[in-house]
Amino acid sequence: MKTKRLVIIPAYNEAGNIVKTVEDVKKNAPSFDYVIINDCSKDNTLAICKDRGYNVVSLPNNLGIGGGVQTGYRYAKEHGYEIAVQFDGDGQHNASYLEKMAEQMEAENLDMLIGSRYIEKEGFQSTGLRRVGIRYFTWLIKLLTGATITDPTSGMRMVNRKVIELFAEEYPKDYPEPESVVTLLRLKKKVKELAVIMNEREEGVSSISPVKSVYYMVKVSIAAIIAAF
Repeated sequence: MKTKRLVIIPAYNEAGNIVKTVEDVKKNAPSFDYVIINDCSKDNTLAICKDRGYNVVSLPNNLGIGGGVQTGYRYAKEHGYEIAVQFDGDGQHNASYLEKMAEQMEAENLDMLIGSRYIEKEGFQSTGLRRVGIRYFTWLIKLLTGATITDPTSGMRMVNRKVIELFAEEYPKDYPEPESVVTLLRLKKKVKELAVIMNEREEGVSSISPVKSVYYMVKVSIAAIIAAF
């Protein structure tokens, strides 16, 4: 019997990107279902989803990326999915990798598989400031767990049923990617990376400004250390 697979698409003010994102999934990841988690967008993201008949869950209050993604994991748990993958609504990820990721997940019995842009260093490599932060988190995760994760802030991450159930109950609220990786590694879960190519955002703006980047690094560092111990 075919494994039930779900793409979780968190979306906040992604009117300019959501159609491209969903159509990419529908075309290039045919074995996956999808759900859009509309995090109380202020633009017409929700209207576009409804007009096109997309599968969307609309939150009544803005929960941020962590709360939005956790809603997706709860949806996956309640609907019996065995594999779920977070897939950003801003068009930066490529759905053509999802089938390959699922095959590797199942073949190697992995708990999490992260799409990394820094293994082969092709495609959009993020801004210089963010690359500094990414290298810092790679170092911090190595220090805390002994594992090398080249793209610890990647939002393209696939998990199995056990992790779906774990994240459905407890998931970091702000900037959750590095902290959640530390949690899994400390629980002795099997986490690997796969080389992917990502795109530069075409529409909209990132939620992480240069000023927020400092808060991001401090907050996530403290949270990751707490998760480790």
